[in-house]
Amino acid sequence: MEYNILVCDDDRDIVEALRIYLSAEGYRIFPAYTGQEAMAVIRQETIHLVLMDIMMPVLDGISATVRLREKYNIPVILLTAKSEDTDKVLGLTIGADDYVTKPFSPMEVVARVKSQLRRYTMLGSMPTAQNVLSIGGVSLDDESKTVTVDGEPVSLTPIEYNILHLLMKNAGRVHSSSAIYEAVWHESSSGSDSTVAVHIRHLREKIEINPAEPRYIKVVWGQGYKFEKGEQKC
Repeated sequence: MEYNILVCDDDRDIVEALRIYLSAEGYRIFPAYTGQEAMAVIRQETIHLVLMDIMMPVLDGISATVRLREKYNIPVILLTAKSEDTDKVLGLTIGADDYVTKPFSPMEVVARVKSQLRRYTMLGSMPTAQNVLSIGGVSLDDESKTVTVDGEPVSLTPIEYNILHLLMKNAGRVHSSSAIYEAVWHESSSGSDSTVAVHIRHLREKIEINPAEPRYIKVVWGQGYKFEKGEQKC
């Protein structure tokens, strides 16, 4: 399968460098230089992954990602010129799946692209004999990769889906932030606490009636997170 990747950065040299490296891996590249141009490409083409710079004219990467998340669940990797945690947390909060801090190695970007596409394509390609998990009002179908809450469909990003699947499959068991990160991202868990916390918060906002008083995803202070065990079938 040929994957279409949107590379959006107002620095044309960066776009061209990423185009060269990603094209060499067999990906088809669509360039954009503002968030507005990126959204136009996404509406016109079938895009499988987005590399999005944060600081851009016309429509910045944060605003563009917010708009994108209103309709699409494709992986988004943010490119940021800053290394502060606040920028990374903000990006993850509004729905990005990963981030790369400038200056970066193009090969690091390629590795992260491959990782996100692998997770994305797995959503729908791994049916199981017993593929439905239902706990309380939350139902997760691992064949169709769909989630409903009280019968209503919920749109999750690939990362959010994988975290929810991990917690529901092991309902009642506490998972540390590092364990969640290693299981979902398949990478070293160094500095993972804030990343996992942001995705958990975003997931709660989608499945909990009141995220401040969650019924399903609970914090066990000093240990990690668990999905509250209840009436379950799988």
